[in-house]
Amino acid sequence: MSKTVIVWFRRDFRLNDHTALEKAISYCEENDARWMGLFQLDPHFTENIDLHHDYFFQTVAQFQDTCKKENLPFQIVYGDAIDVFEKVTDTLDVKAVFFNEDKAGYGARRDQDVCDWLKNKEIEFHSYQDYYLHDKQDVRKQDDSMYKVFTPYYKQWRTLKKPQVIQIDLKKVKKYAIEISDSLDSNKKFKNVLKQCERDWKAIGEKSANQRAKRFTKERLKDYDHHRDVPSIVGTSKLSPYLKTGTLSVRTLFHMIAEYDHKGGETFIQELAWRDFYGMVHAEFPEFRDCEFQTKYRGIPWNDDQEKLNKWKRGETGFPIVDAGMRQLNQEGWMHNRLRMITASFLTKDYLIDWRLGERYFEEKLIDYDESSNTGGWQWASSTGTDAVPYFRIFNPTTQAERFDPDGTYIRKYVKELKDVPNKAIHQPSKMSEEEQQDSHCMIGQDYPHPTVNHKEQRQKVLSVYKERT
Repeated sequence: MSKTVIVWFRRDFRLNDHTALEKAISYCEENDARWMGLFQLDPHFTENIDLHHDYFFQTVAQFQDTCKKENLPFQIVYGDAIDVFEKVTDTLDVKAVFFNEDKAGYGARRDQDVCDWLKNKEIEFHSYQDYYLHDKQDVRKQDDSMYKVFTPYYKQWRTLKKPQVIQIDLKKVKKYAIEISDSLDSNKKFKNVLKQCERDWKAIGEKSANQRAKRFTKERLKDYDHHRDVPSIVGTSKLSPYLKTGTLSVRTLFHMIAEYDHKGGETFIQELAWRDFYGMVHAEFPEFRDCEFQTKYRGIPWNDDQEKLNKWKRGETGFPIVDAGMRQLNQEGWMHNRLRMITASFLTKDYLIDWRLGERYFEEKLIDYDESSNTGGWQWASSTGTDAVPYFRIFNPTTQAERFDPDGTYIRKYVKELKDVPNKAIHQPSKMSEEEQQDSHCMIGQDYPHPTVNHKEQRQKVLSVYKERT
């Protein structure tokens, strides 16, 4: 039996610019070994298949198809991480495991368990920073403490040399692959999971990710800085699902963008830095997802109103811009970033509902769900996190809508019952006269709800709640 090297895939479903794969192939060359790809199908993620996991598992399936076409060994084994590695090492003579690490949340705990187990079994393991451009240790203050404010973090981040794209030789990848066999009997459970994945996602996988990244940089990047806030046009990159699943490497994307010297490119690079920033915060503060970063805001008396929470989830708050955002999320598993801020602010500031409940709902739905960035966004909106919006800055959903969707194009796309409402009433349809409601085929209270809160009153309430803690 030849010596086997495992490349453990988790959120990096690509064959190029992949640190762990490149290192594993070098190891095989030097040690006369053969490699095999492994994906652990974690029961933790298969119990409830919502949009987030639907997209993720279909991405895994697409990667599996690519490996089959290229005659590469990629096994999917169901079970808890330790059980999977026990099964694999019982079947194969495993000498080393290579993977791109998780440094925060559930993934970090799983990695630690597996590394402890491998160490105990005297199996080599090699882990690499691959998901971010810079690791948490790369960007530090002079006293080696973490930055809590983004702007000085970004200034230093921008001066650092970025890692280069890793070119992988597919011929070598094939040369050092083990003979494919189904000795692990791994596919049955995954096929059952895929049966529960009902969506028809367009353009999944590495090839599509690279094509879309090239198209974005050529066609939309130059206008990114002023188009990205307008939800009615395709002004954002829509590349976040590819970064989340790793079908697109952040290094590849950075170097594509860095070729262009204009405001749009600089603004986009800043977004990649925000991704690194929140990854660093989460790695430094492991409780980030469950606990407010700012201690003074722990224990806020949140409103435990299940009915309002459900109205927010369904997009039935009576505030058209909020409802449009939530309906886009429920339909597409994605939401424009401006709307992420508006809907998060509305839940936490207008409804005074716990930001964690909103964060968990986004986890179910977002196909680009990233634990660190999503938590960072929710703590920003609820004014509880690092470098958060000050508590007294509260988004007014109506003025946000008037500014970023002035004629209601975005609202009408997702809130169909408002499609015939005139522009002057689109942001506050409840102010229409009865005659205007009839003309618009939209009776308030029947076809579309009355506003579920008074924003002005709620603003005063939330200010007093936060003020007590400052």
